[in-house]
Amino acid sequence: MSPSPASFDPTPTSGADSTATATVAPKPAIRRRTFLGVGAAAFGATAIGTGTLTGLTSSSRANAAVTIPAEDRDPLNLLQRMLSFDTQNSGQGGKTRPHAEMLKAVWDRAGVDAEIIETPQPDNVHLIARIAGTGNAEPLLLLGHSDVVPVELENWSADPFSGEVRDGEVYGRGALDMKGANAASISALLRHLQEGARFDRDIIVLTDCDEEAGSFGSRWLAENHWDKINAGSVLTEGGWFLAQGDATTPMLITATRQDKVYFNLDITADGTATHSSKPMPDAAMVTLSRALADLGDWEAPVHLTDVTREYFKALAASTDDRRFTQAIRMLLSARSAKMRERAEKLVVSRSDYPYLHRALLRTTHAFVIQEAGYKENVIPSSATARLNCRAVPGGQKPREFLEQVRALLARRDVEVSIAAPEGTSEEDYLNELDRTWATPPADIDTDLFHALSGAAEATYPDAVFAPALFEAGTSLAPWRAQGIPGYGVYPYVLSNEQLIGMHGDDERIFVEALKTGTDYMYTVFERFRVG
Repeated sequence: MSPSPASFDPTPTSGADSTATATVAPKPAIRRRTFLGVGAAAFGATAIGTGTLTGLTSSSRANAAVTIPAEDRDPLNLLQRMLSFDTQNSGQGGKTRPHAEMLKAVWDRAGVDAEIIETPQPDNVHLIARIAGTGNAEPLLLLGHSDVVPVELENWSADPFSGEVRDGEVYGRGALDMKGANAASISALLRHLQEGARFDRDIIVLTDCDEEAGSFGSRWLAENHWDKINAGSVLTEGGWFLAQGDATTPMLITATRQDKVYFNLDITADGTATHSSKPMPDAAMVTLSRALADLGDWEAPVHLTDVTREYFKALAASTDDRRFTQAIRMLLSARSAKMRERAEKLVVSRSDYPYLHRALLRTTHAFVIQEAGYKENVIPSSATARLNCRAVPGGQKPREFLEQVRALLARRDVEVSIAAPEGTSEEDYLNELDRTWATPPADIDTDLFHALSGAAEATYPDAVFAPALFEAGTSLAPWRAQGIPGYGVYPYVLSNEQLIGMHGDDERIFVEALKTGTDYMYTVFERFRVG
């Protein structure tokens, strides 16, 4: 998941408008069935095109069936190969070339054109594969990053680059975020190609670098190679597939249409620098610690938007826990801020995914980096902590959150500043964040969103499907800046424990959930088949 900056200067080519408002199709009847052993089901193999388009580099001929190795069509095998490559990104990009070369060989065996895109950083590359369609609809782009966050090896019970399978779970850095999603999507497409499928549009599969951090991610790619990644819609990471209390039975299948707004605050305390043998009462580290303790006991106010209301309505309808349903309904019907706060605490206490549901309801602040001191016999003159914050679009503005934090810490003798890009004033950056905050969610009356919804009904008939807010960030900014609708899914049912492992220790997903998620992605792509 990306720590994306707030905005992107669009390139000249314009995409589809994503600002229209639409309603969700009626939900299927709620039935219950575990994901174990569930296969894919067809729900409409013929797509309705949007008319003949000009300027697209696609072919109108049928794709000849090709023999694709079984291991390439096996999502677990493909994921384990992806996990074997160490693509850790500590902030300045990763080494993604070997991973890209492996995937390019997969596409080559399937007869699909694939190109490695070099960046100014050696061995930090993008891979773009393009499955030619008939050109009757604008291209669909699958956006999946190859880089992963670093590991703290001493905290893992498995080799994070082994793809070890233990007790029905596959372990590895990126298993969830997001090599697992890439494996499911690519394996599903290869199954279609094995059958000689022809699609009504080009399908572009972008395996990008620098999503977790770095200078040469999707923004750089859009600025330098827009013609290769221009599309009518984009699918990336985001929507969670949640389970009932048993952690395996599909409950709620979501596709995200909006990301929270990413920004950072720095809390700085100053004091007297002196010899450590003579401590003084204004020690910067002590002052900072008291301020952080205040922040640790505080939460921003609850805000519900149209997007999150729709999500929590679906959650109430999907859960088997009647008390959880009642708590959600109390939240949705609350008529005052005080009632909402009380109801939110009840919702979080009843949820099997408490940290996720808390994050969807407010601006969050996480303590991520602390800096102070340089020598053990010197009391430092300053101490700083960085807070990573995520605001709900349409809820509390980042500038309002900043004002609240400053008021909360006014008595602590600390400076609270927003971490604006170099050369950008606080007010200019807040204005930029305001614009991101006001960006409408992606239109849900599109053929891609209908494909996501229909595939959920076909693959997880006992669950409820809903659009959602992503509590984190993605690489979608360049396409959103063009008005191109973008959505997100992690196509596998997860437990809360697995969700916590994202960017953490012992990251893993269920093997059977991965296989069923591949069936889900197969059914999504089936919507666009014309032969």
